Amino acid sequence: MQPFHHVGYIGMGTMGGAMAVNLLKGGFDVTVWNRTAAKVQPLQEKGAKVAESPADLASRHPDAICINVSDTPDVEAVLFGDGGIVHAAPPGLVIIDHSTISPAATQRFAARLAERGITFLDAPVSGGDVGARNATLCIMVGGPADAFDRCLPLFQAMGKTIVHVGAAGMGQVCKACNQVAVVCNLMGVCEAMALARKSGLDVAKMIEVVGGGAGGSWQLSNLGPRILAGNFAPGFMIDLVLKDLAIVDDAARRTALPMPATSLAEALFRSVKADPALGDGGKLGTHAMAKAIERLGGFLFDAG
Repeated sequence: MQPFHHVGYIGMGTMGGAMAVNLLKGGFDVTVWNRTAAKVQPLQEKGAKVAESPADLASRHPDAICINVSDTPDVEAVLFGDGGIVHAAPPGLVIIDHSTISPAATQRFAARLAERGITFLDAPVSGGDVGARNATLCIMVGGPADAFDRCLPLFQAMGKTIVHVGAAGMGQVCKACNQVAVVCNLMGVCEAMALARKSGLDVAKMIEVVGGGAGGSWQLSNLGPRILAGNFAPGFMIDLVLKDLAIVDDAARRTALPMPATSLAEALFRSVKADPALGDGGKLGTHAMAKAIERLGGFLFDAG
């Protein structure tokens, strides 16, 4: 088969916009669409074409369409709703969903699309806004292996660690596992920083030395300094991680798996979201979990 050349991209948020830029840098002909039209302008200025709707995008015969939107209902609307992709998609189209959504819904979507001769890959990502900008994302892909092989050059333009993890829905299961590891690690980072502060240890030096040893992690090295500086601007918002943890909760119920650490992390995020002193805490970055630890410990990370 001919290599992919024309790629559609739907969803110009923090992640999707940066990933579409990297497709342009990779030499692909990119057509974009976003529900809020103003967000496509930066891509248009870099050479992307702009579609009027998901269906309009599909009618332009791209080799593949990538989706990066907020939640399961948003993906369903882009695929099957009014003006959705299926209303103009030709057989043979590959749809790649980079969103983080329900594994069960993903399997349903893949089955419905297969009836129309359309291949669906669930390919959620990890690496945050930094990884999206630098094309160093981890991409975990579920769906047919032959479609994964065809799409590999696209993934390589956006990510560094790219793994086919199984059948439809397994990419989303893998992303749920990723989120469990992320939030539990972040909880450990916040507690370690709290212990350092309360004990009189220089927190910055703790981050430096622990980050170089067995306790080191992406969360400690990248989010620890932001916490210490009081910078809680989002790379990934608490509202979105709570959405992801709802997916984890559903998977845990389906498998009858107790997840006590994840449940505690979720409670801390909810505490930040509900704290009136933080305004709309759900719009803060996930590392604002530290604000809940601060409140419990009766101190401030950025105090002298």
